[in-house]
Amino acid sequence: MSWEKEVEELARKRALAQAQGGEEGVARQHARGLLTIRERIDAMLDGGSFQELGGASGDATRDGEGRLVDFSPANFVLGFGTVDGRRCVIGGEDFTLGGGSPNAAGLRKSVYAEELACTYRVPLVRLHQGAGGSVAGAGGGSKTVGTPVNAPPRFASVAQAMATVPVASAGLGAVAGLPAARLVASHFSVMTETTQVLVAGPAVVERALGRRPSKEALGGPEVHARNGVVDNLVADEPAAFAEIRRFLSYLPPNVWELPPCTPADDPPDRRAEELIEIVPRNRRKLYDMRRVIALVLDEGSFFEIGRLYGQGTITGLARLSGQPVGVLGNDCWHLAGAMTAAGSQKTRRFIELCDTFHLPIVSLVDEPGFMLGTEAEKAGTIRFGAAAVLAAASSVVPWASVIVRKAHGVAVAAHFGPDGFVVAWPSAEMGALPVEGGVAVAFGRQIAKADDPIAERERLEEEMLERQSPVPRAESFSFHDLIDPRETRPVLCDWIARVQPLLPRLKGPTSFPVRP
Repeated sequence: MSWEKEVEELARKRALAQAQGGEEGVARQHARGLLTIRERIDAMLDGGSFQELGGASGDATRDGEGRLVDFSPANFVLGFGTVDGRRCVIGGEDFTLGGGSPNAAGLRKSVYAEELACTYRVPLVRLHQGAGGSVAGAGGGSKTVGTPVNAPPRFASVAQAMATVPVASAGLGAVAGLPAARLVASHFSVMTETTQVLVAGPAVVERALGRRPSKEALGGPEVHARNGVVDNLVADEPAAFAEIRRFLSYLPPNVWELPPCTPADDPPDRRAEELIEIVPRNRRKLYDMRRVIALVLDEGSFFEIGRLYGQGTITGLARLSGQPVGVLGNDCWHLAGAMTAAGSQKTRRFIELCDTFHLPIVSLVDEPGFMLGTEAEKAGTIRFGAAAVLAAASSVVPWASVIVRKAHGVAVAAHFGPDGFVVAWPSAEMGALPVEGGVAVAFGRQIAKADDPIAERERLEEEMLERQSPVPRAESFSFHDLIDPRETRPVLCDWIARVQPLLPRLKGPTSFPVRP
């Protein structure tokens, strides 16, 4: 007697699982210009590295003698693999089977993904295209309804994963319900131009609200790439996989380890001559902060996160002498770089990412203050802004702040960490208010009474501008140094070398206090 019969059945189930939704289901997926989940996993991972778990799981139908008649695979594919040689857990819905709406085994595998990543302390990559639960066939004839009363909360492992390992997710088609919640419960999320992220689809919305918007109107890129639901928008699936690979390259596998340093080809003493004139002397003229970042950090290392959301605030990851760092800056091309409600939320979340994974922060400051006006007040700017300020004030990683131009108001406090290293350029302006606003508040009546109000206002603004100069502050040791802009990279490289011995003490989980 042997176990040949059982092994043959196992092989058959595995073959059916590899076939996914069958030729017709796979053809429909390809007709939309989309990959199947197994093709996505192969494209995301290093070649040949995928080690599947539960490849024979699913719903089996047997005849009266126990012989396999039919088998529907679990429509969530899960396993281990490597990305650039580093182990991870990877999984995603199989849209060729039931539109990705989870069957029983598929749901169990999807819930297990976070637990697996936490247990092995490796990054989690989720590739989403699917819906949440379905009422069709609810109960399946079983007398058992719901989950056991003592079952742990389904999202407990999701929260634990975000506290301990890097989580990166991609939206690669219609993503609704539970997969949508998982997509955003990530440290980094990316969607393609053909993706829609939905709380619920058009049919459910119509039944609830009496109108039927399209999937694009509900959750297409124009909606979610600009409201912060996802971080980055890319053209297609290969670009999404490339973004996830790059994001993970800056992070440790878990919070008990440090970010991976790599050899740097860019000399630490490189001086970029362009920096001496990049900030115009005319304060009303704009400049390119992203160009400053490119000239200061390791060449080609800047990976921006959330460019279409909170556009006056720049956040991203980069390397400095090979050490991964977080980069925070202002884009004066958008509302002069003022901190909006969206920019505040983006800043707070970014600081928390850096604290969680022990990334030193380089802050390039050109902050005119919180955004003003009725729309800014309606958006709750001051509450979100205060949360960003307190996130910086309670940050645990080393900070280096370079005051490039403006440093005004309460909002500027979100650009400096405790015991941070601070230098300024000669173009820096520092004060409670920008010159124009300060003069308008303090000297409004004097200006109105002047024979030439415009000339009087300009005279007063020139006087106040001199008071906001960085020179007397440098002479009073109000910050660490006033530097030639061309020295910025060498100064920051010296700083990162000084703080590296401090990083090992940061290992382990980080907790955040209550914030506004």
